Amino acid sequence: MALRFNSSKIKSVATIVMVVAMLFCFDSCKKKVHEYTDSVEDRALTPTLRAVDVMTTVSDSGITRYRLTTPLWEIYEHAQEPFWSFSQGLHFDRFDPSYNVDAQIDCDQATFWSEKKLWYLKGNVKCTNLEGERFETPELYWDQNQERIYSDSTIVIYRDNLKITGKGFESNQTLTNYRILLPQGIIPINTDEDEDISE
Repeated sequence: MALRFNSSKIKSVATIVMVVAMLFCFDSCKKKVHEYTDSVEDRALTPTLRAVDVMTTVSDSGITRYRLTTPLWEIYEHAQEPFWSFSQGLHFDRFDPSYNVDAQIDCDQATFWSEKKLWYLKGNVKCTNLEGERFETPELYWDQNQERIYSDSTIVIYRDNLKITGKGFESNQTLTNYRILLPQGIIPINTDEDEDISE
């Protein structure tokens, strides 16, 4: 049995194959369109690092000193004074040399100037020391170089069954040796009740 080829059919198939090959070649040889983002106008206003849902420890001289927990952490290394920003709140634990938590801090916002080692905490600032004393204030500064915590704002301290109020406050960084600059009163309280302060 002999095979017969129809030359017109062969030409049609060859033409179709060539057209398909040319289409593939044309599609792959098209000039690619690149998308570019705008250049950074002011590097001081642009974070060099942005992290979400962070829990990390911070070491000082090779020893773990602090634990930070925050929904958003941004680092601005190119600012005139480099700083860290915690615009959505911060929980902070400080460790003693035996890795026990000797102070805790919570706030709505925080800024840390890394070269000066100065913290600024703002909005519902609540601190607790190792003895269980609770400190509440609208804003607080913590100078790590001087190992000092201070505020010019209203301060409320809950200690045992007492509520101590005043304006202005300074303390060591473990909140164990402190004084109120303008005391306003000492009130006996029921320890089951929690009260918030406002500026």
